[in-house]
Amino acid sequence: MRTELHIPSDLKFLTIVENWLLGCLETELGDTSVDWPRLSNRLRLALVEAYSNVVRHAHRDQPNLPILIRLELKEGDLALEIWDHGKGYDLSTYLPPSPEDKQESGYGWLIMNRLMDRVEYRLQVNGRNCLKLEANLPMVTEKR
Repeated sequence: MRTELHIPSDLKFLTIVENWLLGCLETELGDTSVDWPRLSNRLRLALVEAYSNVVRHAHRDQPNLPILIRLELKEGDLALEIWDHGKGYDLSTYLPPSPEDKQESGYGWLIMNRLMDRVEYRLQVNGRNCLKLEANLPMVTEKR
């Protein structure tokens, strides 16, 4: 299954983004043996962080710029791409937050890397940036 959503850069659309992701996955996974509560919370949090970062940073004050979110589910492997039109972020300058520094930003990258199995960020691919979040879906053993 592969699908995508084109959505404005505005936090008022956050619920629509969440519902789109979870609705697509619920429809596709149906009654499979996935630990749905755990998986849905994990993916929702990662997507909310990614989408809100684009709105607040990459497309700051430019709600007219669309965000493309692409979802692909193939044989238990999930890939979620978030495409933006911003300047991009140089990951070589990223410093993980330190609790003693009382740092206010920088937690998003840390959160996404903890929630997902793989996180990749590509700068300026055909004029856009792509954050790719990947996860192997944890299957629960069926009770018989």
